[in-house]
Amino acid sequence: MNKLFATTLVAATVLATGSAIAADAKWPTKPVQAIVPAGAGGDTDFNARTMAKYFEKLTGKPMIVTNVNGANGAIAMAQIKGGAADGNVLLFGHTGHLVVGEVSGLTTENYDSFDVACIPAVDKSATLISSEQSGLKSVQDLVNKAKAAPGTVIYGTEMGGYSHLQGLILEKKTGIKLKFVDSGTVSTRMTNMLAGRIDLAANSFGSIQDYVKTGKMNALAQYNNQANPLIAGVKTFRDQGFAFDMEKPYIIAFKKGTDPEIVKAMSDIMKKITEMPEYAKDLEQGFKQPVSFYDTKQAQDLLKEIRTDYMQYTDLLRQKK
Repeated sequence: MNKLFATTLVAATVLATGSAIAADAKWPTKPVQAIVPAGAGGDTDFNARTMAKYFEKLTGKPMIVTNVNGANGAIAMAQIKGGAADGNVLLFGHTGHLVVGEVSGLTTENYDSFDVACIPAVDKSATLISSEQSGLKSVQDLVNKAKAAPGTVIYGTEMGGYSHLQGLILEKKTGIKLKFVDSGTVSTRMTNMLAGRIDLAANSFGSIQDYVKTGKMNALAQYNNQANPLIAGVKTFRDQGFAFDMEKPYIIAFKKGTDPEIVKAMSDIMKKITEMPEYAKDLEQGFKQPVSFYDTKQAQDLLKEIRTDYMQYTDLLRQKK
């Protein structure tokens, strides 16, 4: 299902082609603002800022990344919807904001509320992690402990958000019962895990790899359908005998009613970015993330598929919110 676009084109060729794309669409004509519904330093922010760096190289126009965190992306989405449909402001979010928020009832917005340009990247470093104090070293360890004492293994999350849904699907796929606690954002969650206040959490491997190396945290499983080779030594759920994968696409979208030529230009520019070897290197070094790209039609099809899958958890997600 995932499509990988990575080439060894020389930078001069990429730059020339990218500039031609932008010129044909007569966009961008000024700096573009990318609103990120997440805090600085996380995986979404990293992907947006990495993309913005190469956007300027290709188009000659800067992309200014603005973090607008809160309410599972609702504040950022409202800001986009309240602005002009001129292509000068875009949303850089993920399925937690534009799919799970609707499923959980935290917002009435979804990807159909905007003009989706593309899926510029997919988080393939998402990992189920455990605290050192939990003693959990594998998914089977987790299943054994949780079945022996249901509701005692503590899963830290943001209630109603993407990581919450990850936990609910984990319960369903493994037949266990966890204790969900609202432990805040990723940084707060990691602090709670280091202190032993929570046993489990889901996070991008890039931001916790140092803790795994020192033994302060254990990486139990990748959420990928096929193993990401950049996360050495971490098996997928499927490799451990559990039919479970849950990849997180990032999404670039504009206000509804934006000129289709601008939407297409953004998709074309992003495709050219994914063909730059230096971009691929940045993703690998930053968050152990391989290059992925879906154009407008592919992105819409994938998001529809994901939304249909997640909707079966509506009642459960809202009940525990």
